[in-house]
Amino acid sequence: MSNAFAQELHTAVQAVREAARICRNVQASLSGSAMEKKDKSPVTIADYASQAVLCKLILDQFPGDFIVGEEDAGDLRLPVQSEARERVHAEISRLGISATEDDVLSWIDAGNHDATAARYWTLDPIDGTKGFLRKEQFAVSLALLVNKQLEVAALACPNLPCETGTGVVFYAARGQGAWMIPLDRPAAVPQQVYVSDLGEITSARFCESVESGHSAHDQSSRLLETLGVTGVPVRMDSQAKYGVVARGDAEIYLRLPTRAGYEERIWDHAGGALVVEEAGGIVTDLNGLPLDFSVGATLRNNHGVVVTNRRLHAKVLAALKDLHFPD
Repeated sequence: MSNAFAQELHTAVQAVREAARICRNVQASLSGSAMEKKDKSPVTIADYASQAVLCKLILDQFPGDFIVGEEDAGDLRLPVQSEARERVHAEISRLGISATEDDVLSWIDAGNHDATAARYWTLDPIDGTKGFLRKEQFAVSLALLVNKQLEVAALACPNLPCETGTGVVFYAARGQGAWMIPLDRPAAVPQQVYVSDLGEITSARFCESVESGHSAHDQSSRLLETLGVTGVPVRMDSQAKYGVVARGDAEIYLRLPTRAGYEERIWDHAGGALVVEEAGGIVTDLNGLPLDFSVGATLRNNHGVVVTNRRLHAKVLAALKDLHFPD
């Protein structure tokens, strides 16, 4: 196996594992309360602490790199958020990391790059925030892009079952396959993962977002009826769905447009997309185009997302042409 990007891959796996520890700690004590961003989507202490750790560990190893993250510390710096700042700092300290509050805020803000550099990381500190708040599925996602191409990915899914219990890290480097290791057993032997080889569309296992605002459930139901798929869709939050397809537990994951003008964010797909592709699957938009990471922090050149085990992809795309989605 090539050693290309070996240090980056090692750092990515370590970073998502440490961030997942924070997320688990906070989730275990969650009372249901969460701060709200200005756009009213929930944000937790874990979001900020997770992003801080991810950025710190990346910049420790690659101080010249840029990072595109979901969060910034603007709201957290407000005087009314002094208690939240203390809690974020406390979560960082629980990992044994010595830092001031200003250090933590600066690490969070290190994720403010605009995705224009030739080399940058993109991260989602908690992908699937609502699943996190429900104490269900969420993920910590991290990916490295070089010259607008995905090269390294790590995806921690703390609540996803595995053979040894609960919690998985998926990881991949371009041309080196996709791998899985238990979250709590970093010394375990990694297991290479492969997508399902199922070729019969009617037997396909299908997963989609829990939130209907994230993917058009009514349209996906019509699609499944058209394809003759009889199984009940499995709904879960986050890029854990990419992991489920990558290791062969499902064959199809769709993210169908729900409103005109919506642009998918790169951090919602970068990590999972490379893992699926290196496991032998394929990720495109509804028109069969590869995801285009060359135009900044969104996938504005793409329309929706279609993830399959490759063998079923053409059939899914053909059936999607009979449906209508907002542009």
